Amino acid sequence: MPGDEARSPLLDPEFVRELDALRRRLAVLARSGGAGEHTARRRGGAAEFQEHRGYAPGDDLRRVDWLAFARTGEPVVKLFRAEEDVVVRLLLDASASLGFGDPVKLDVARRLAAAIGYVALAGSQRTALVVARTTGSSALARLGRPHRGRAGVPALLRELTEAAATGATDLGRAITELVQRSHRPGMLVVLSDFLDPGPVTTGLNLARSAGHDVLLVQIVDRTELEPAFEGDYTLVDAESGATVEVTMDPTAIEAYTLRFAGLVEELRAWARRHGAAYVRVTTDEPLEGAVRRVVARGVD
Repeated sequence: MPGDEARSPLLDPEFVRELDALRRRLAVLARSGGAGEHTARRRGGAAEFQEHRGYAPGDDLRRVDWLAFARTGEPVVKLFRAEEDVVVRLLLDASASLGFGDPVKLDVARRLAAAIGYVALAGSQRTALVVARTTGSSALARLGRPHRGRAGVPALLRELTEAAATGATDLGRAITELVQRSHRPGMLVVLSDFLDPGPVTTGLNLARSAGHDVLLVQIVDRTELEPAFEGDYTLVDAESGATVEVTMDPTAIEAYTLRFAGLVEELRAWARRHGAAYVRVTTDEPLEGAVRRVVARGVD
């Protein structure tokens, strides 16, 4: 389709057409994903009609525009300017560990964030980019303002393009800080490899208790799932610069594989327990399927 998004390396025209078919399904999740009612009246002021959006199960039938339904056959509800709808917050891990992979994990994470953001914006959701990376006393390098509608897509793509994989992050603290700085709950999409030294679930628990609808998207390189190294290596931590001497023999590979599997199972179990989504994406897989799994609220 025409527009800046069609010329962005993050969203090609074929990908955009696929995403347009998914936009209503994400709108349903944002309002009925278990995080409570995400449309609330602002204090004071008259309710001025703003726009329509697609009907979602659980919507008040009194808000359905029956005349529009009679004309189009598509059920829609009325949104008013005196109402405040959900914010989709894209929390992007931009630490140095995301600079690994072929293709680079951050590039895949940015494309996924662009896709999810496009689906949300095309469905008239407000969408904001938040970048997780430790800067001074904060765990957040960027707390972007929300954009709305298709007109907000170019700005979101520019913000994503500016994100670089560098430095360290404390993902759990970043989530906690974001929740504390959010005026009201919404949809929280965390895009990370989750290779974090801290207890990420502490921040996730806070997000759920605050009413956020949480989607976890783990981006990993194929070699992180199936290490094929053998011999003696000096490993360098991409974020801290610390080094460690290791011998990659069958015992070491098995220990690594079990530890990685434990991380994955921890994320899966948390998602199932809290009604969240968990999608694991390898850098070499087509992204269309990954986006469909995110929108379908899958637990991989």
